[in-house]
Amino acid sequence: MSEFALKTKLPAYLRQEQERIEKLARDSGLDFFPTVFEILAYDQMNEIAAYGGFPTRYPHWRFGMDFEQLSKSYDWGLSKIYELVINNNPSYAYLLEGNSLVDQKLVMAHVCGHVDFFKNNYTFKSTDLDAPAGRDPVGASGHYDPNRRWIDKMANHGELVRKHMARLGTQVVEEYMDACLSIENLIDWHARFQPKRRRDESDPNLDAEVPKLKSKSYMDAFINPPEFVAEQKKKLDADRVKESLRLDWGRDVLGFLLEHAPLERWEYECLHVVREEAQYFVPQMQTKIMNEGWASYWHSNLMTGKILDASEVVDYAERNASVMATNGSINPYKLGVELYRYVEDRWNKGRFGREWELCSDLEERRHWDRHLGLGREKIFEVRRLYNDVTFIDEFLTPEFALEQKLFTYNHSSRHERFSIESREFRAVKEKLLFQLTNGGNPTILVKDANFRNRGELFLHHEHQGLDLRRDYCEATMASLARIWKRPVNLQTVAEGKLVILTHDGRELKSDAVKIG
Repeated sequence: MSEFALKTKLPAYLRQEQERIEKLARDSGLDFFPTVFEILAYDQMNEIAAYGGFPTRYPHWRFGMDFEQLSKSYDWGLSKIYELVINNNPSYAYLLEGNSLVDQKLVMAHVCGHVDFFKNNYTFKSTDLDAPAGRDPVGASGHYDPNRRWIDKMANHGELVRKHMARLGTQVVEEYMDACLSIENLIDWHARFQPKRRRDESDPNLDAEVPKLKSKSYMDAFINPPEFVAEQKKKLDADRVKESLRLDWGRDVLGFLLEHAPLERWEYECLHVVREEAQYFVPQMQTKIMNEGWASYWHSNLMTGKILDASEVVDYAERNASVMATNGSINPYKLGVELYRYVEDRWNKGRFGREWELCSDLEERRHWDRHLGLGREKIFEVRRLYNDVTFIDEFLTPEFALEQKLFTYNHSSRHERFSIESREFRAVKEKLLFQLTNGGNPTILVKDANFRNRGELFLHHEHQGLDLRRDYCEATMASLARIWKRPVNLQTVAEGKLVILTHDGRELKSDAVKIG
């Protein structure tokens, strides 16, 4: 970055606003990491955004492509980034130079909501670098100050990849990174909360010795021949490998490849970088609606209640309306904040529990109010314990869908345009949950590492009504074959028929599966 890029410290008047807004947020019950705000010009903001919010990453052409896209979008007036915030401890947030004071205050209040969510939602505890694998994500209590120095970790990843590029050549490493990045979504979203599968050096069975017959030292070579002992040791090692391959790796294809693919050291380290960074971004995919909704709830609450003065109300209303606008697809800011408000209202009025569920009188339900005042407590609980799928599944009701005018839509070949497909609640909810489950990615499971007894990898696609795109599938399986270094097989359903797709590193073949 240029010398100017390093001069990003907040001016004094914005620093004062930050201190005031953070105090108001804490007084309202928010609990967030220390936050460092920096102010950037639009080109610097685009550079940071292209790196996923980080000041540096490993070298790869896709970051340059993202930067060009963001820059053109800004230059042509199609989009504008107002803020970026990183899940880090301390957290880092970026303000856009040239924004009005109202915009900067709105962003600071919004960031307070985000960082509170980063710290307290259970999914983000998978990004704690000092947490042991298999830890209960909701069981911790008391003072919580985890190690989330991901800025340092991303910088270390960058140095590692650059070191390999300097030794092996940029093209060799970048082509391999292309293969790794094309399968970065083939991970288990909950792997960090599961006991570690990999055997480590503390495992007493790792170096288990062959049982020997008791003998005097001078007779040991005759009673326990070294050739026999070595042969038995090989058998124990082979059995241990077979046992490891039988472990249920499920969706963690990248984890399985790291453990069992015949990788050179540099290949292992590059794949490990891709998997670690993919796991870092998982909580953000799991909670996009909740996270943006929570931040929007609090920026609205703080701005309208305690931060704005009378001269700023109209400017704020205009900016907030642009954030909440819905144009042809789900707006996570709008859906999230409205659902939080709906939950808060229900628990304030006591519209939950058996009595409420059994009430069938529409007029009584319309005027139901037990004056419990439990809404604020409930949404804090929801913020801590839910992700987007469970949030939508539990709290999206027919009343809410009707009030928000939710519907599904599809492209009509007859009219050559998109049109409403259904307003039926069940269809709306199922489609929304389907889009959110696994981030909209297909579910791929590891089934066998010695398919057909030829060392081939066998994967299974959990078909859920949508066939895999042939071109995407071919490119992904080519990358898998590049890393596994043997043919890769995938069982799936194509056009209603069960098939096995095989890629040998050169071409994709398809074989129908005979049943019975």
